[in-house]
Amino acid sequence: MTAEVSLARGRASALSSLLWKAVKLLTTVAVTIIGLLLVTFLISHVIAVDPVLAVVGDRASQSTYDKMFLEMGLDKPLWQQFWVYLEKVLSGNFGNSFLTKKPVIDDLARAFPATLELATVGILIGTLAGVPLGILSAVKAGKLPDQIVRVLGLVGYSAPIFWLGLLGLLVFYAKLGWVAGPGRIDIAYEYSISPATGLLLLDSAMQGQWEAFGNAFSHIILPATLLGYYSMAYISRMTRSFMLAELAQEYVTTARVKGVPEWRIIWVHALRNAAVPLVTVVALSYAGLLEGSVLTETIFAWPGLGMYLTNSLQVADMNAVLGGTLLIGVIFVGLNLLSDLLYVLLDPRVRRRA
Repeated sequence: MTAEVSLARGRASALSSLLWKAVKLLTTVAVTIIGLLLVTFLISHVIAVDPVLAVVGDRASQSTYDKMFLEMGLDKPLWQQFWVYLEKVLSGNFGNSFLTKKPVIDDLARAFPATLELATVGILIGTLAGVPLGILSAVKAGKLPDQIVRVLGLVGYSAPIFWLGLLGLLVFYAKLGWVAGPGRIDIAYEYSISPATGLLLLDSAMQGQWEAFGNAFSHIILPATLLGYYSMAYISRMTRSFMLAELAQEYVTTARVKGVPEWRIIWVHALRNAAVPLVTVVALSYAGLLEGSVLTETIFAWPGLGMYLTNSLQVADMNAVLGGTLLIGVIFVGLNLLSDLLYVLLDPRVRRRA
């Protein structure tokens, strides 16, 4: 009977601890989101743009200006304005875009899938290339392969991304004709795909539209490779650092003394431990691409979040800018949360401390 009571108490304690951790996690996320909302709200009041003029135009009469000023609630105290802003945002109301005359939430829903698709292909290329190159660089530290990988990474860091984009269009599109030009898909295929998810590659494959799939792939491969190369430079460098640290550990020396094959030491033991911090590196790289690679999307006329924010900034469309900024912040918070959860899954030591 005592053993059963102890077991029940242990289960109750574990459940209570789990619930407490969940409450702390949700509280942290909620405070972060509210802080993000406060920052975006303050940006709209600090930036040197008159929101009333952005709506009525600079030729409006004073009476029209005053009427819109009252309708927008700008006569209220700042804390009341923030409360109204908070209520609207939490209900999904980001206002209307002055540029497109549509709700900002609809514009973001249209633009974000294009960025999501481009960033996902880019991070896959960057990770699949960066991790093996980083491992090779660490294993061959100080030798020719290491020098080559480090030079490739240095070029990826140093070369302006707009220059690489223009060069890629000149060589692979204009000269060689290996890829399609700017845009997301040719107009001949644009209306043949039903937008189920907004991801053209996925939608066209699900619907068996293989010609449209090939055309969309031909459009995305060059800008995605460019972003993948940029991510690869960072991922390979960090992978090299993590692997060098792991290969210098005592457990690696012990494994070699015991005669464990070198490939198993590298790809199973060392990489498994290096994968824990590498998760955060990949997650942050992905978040950086998802925030809208402005120059890349502009050069390739990619109708994503980066181009949407660029066009909105040019006309001082603050509703659109703030909505896009908030979306970017939520992406960063979400991916950081995901990387923390993966930390717990990959590293038993973190599970014990949690």
